[in-house]
Amino acid sequence: MRKFILPLALGLAVVSCKKEAPVETTENKTETTTESPKLSLKEYTPEKVSELLSTKNDTLYVTNFFATWCGPCVKEIPHFKEVMDENKDKPVKFTFVSLDEKADWETKVLPFADTKGITANTVLLNFESLNEGFFSSNFKTWDGNFIPFTILRKGDKVEEIGGGVSKEILVKKMSSLN
Repeated sequence: MRKFILPLALGLAVVSCKKEAPVETTENKTETTTESPKLSLKEYTPEKVSELLSTKNDTLYVTNFFATWCGPCVKEIPHFKEVMDENKDKPVKFTFVSLDEKADWETKVLPFADTKGITANTVLLNFESLNEGFFSSNFKTWDGNFIPFTILRKGDKVEEIGGGVSKEILVKKMSSLN
């Protein structure tokens, strides 16, 4: 019986959620309330990530590979966010590539990205879909055996950073590409 009731209750909860719901007030007036839009993250294929990593123009691309369960990754995200905010009017594009397990994308990665203020810059990559060719064709020093990992590219100039990054090191590496 429980197997039937739980899915039914969940189904009714989902169906009853709407963006705008009229609310009856005590004065018989109707008001409209708006629910927050549902946040979502984009899933990238290895090919799409390779395309991002190989972009060569006047924009500085800062791409950070992380996971929500990785202590050094979590520790460095505020540094990236601070530098990202400081460079919001400059030709700099930050991308955070989550390597969390697919089962954790909605329950862990999305709330993490939202809390850290990086939802618009976070993409999902199924780590299980990566092979040695992905790493050897995109990186000089990274073979996927550790995170965090950050790659910076501007035109033909590239900097790779393995391990956690302080704000000072991130700014220094970014400046070296300008």
